[in-house]
Amino acid sequence: MRYFLELAYNGKNYFGWQRQPKQISVQEVLEKAVSTLLRTKIEVTGAGRTDTGVHALKMFAHFDFEEVVPEDLVHRLNSFLPKDIVIYKIHQMSPSAHARFDASDRTYHYLVRMGKNPFDFDFAWQIRMDLDLVKMNLASQLLLGKKDFSSFAKLHTDVKTHICEVKFARWEMLDSELKFTITADRFLRNMVRAIVGTLVDVGKGKISLEEFNNIIAQKDRSFASGSAPAQGLYLADVVYPKSLFIHE
Repeated sequence: MRYFLELAYNGKNYFGWQRQPKQISVQEVLEKAVSTLLRTKIEVTGAGRTDTGVHALKMFAHFDFEEVVPEDLVHRLNSFLPKDIVIYKIHQMSPSAHARFDASDRTYHYLVRMGKNPFDFDFAWQIRMDLDLVKMNLASQLLLGKKDFSSFAKLHTDVKTHICEVKFARWEMLDSELKFTITADRFLRNMVRAIVGTLVDVGKGKISLEEFNNIIAQKDRSFASGSAPAQGLYLADVVYPKSLFIHE
């Protein structure tokens, strides 16, 4: 049977989601916990690969198990896992459901703290200058649609295409914090952080709207700004067709 784990994690202490030869990852910790409690070797496949220091408010990962999982497995996993990883639910899925390939939409949040705060430097990018929110949102609208996002992609990756369809992109002010929300059918490695870094430069007045549009058109990473720091990025949601879920 195929199951989806619905989980969240604080990425501060991990070298990303994906298993690493010599570094601790969320995938490795999760696999050890599930394998221990189910008393068999379990491999989990995530909906995506968050980078070092990136957080997840909602992540999905699938695994296969021959039997019906115990009803108290969520509780037992949360007792077994470290405090920075939580399992919210286990979903029984269609046998062919795939956590990565069947996702129809993904949403990320990025948090920017306006000013210095000693309590959230691990969870937001702290910027000590005013940003032009109106211009940043006008630039964000230029991202919408199906486009080649090579200008915001990590170089030398093994993806076959840099075409993504961005369905929503917007900044909002929450007290002294700016939150960027972006939804797309897929994301390239480092894409959101590169977009945020470039949009912040728009907010600082370093890049005009015309120049931002030109950066997209160039399809060249060297034209965009540097990437925003990892600690402000959160995988916020992953959406799947309802037909893949059994008994839901």
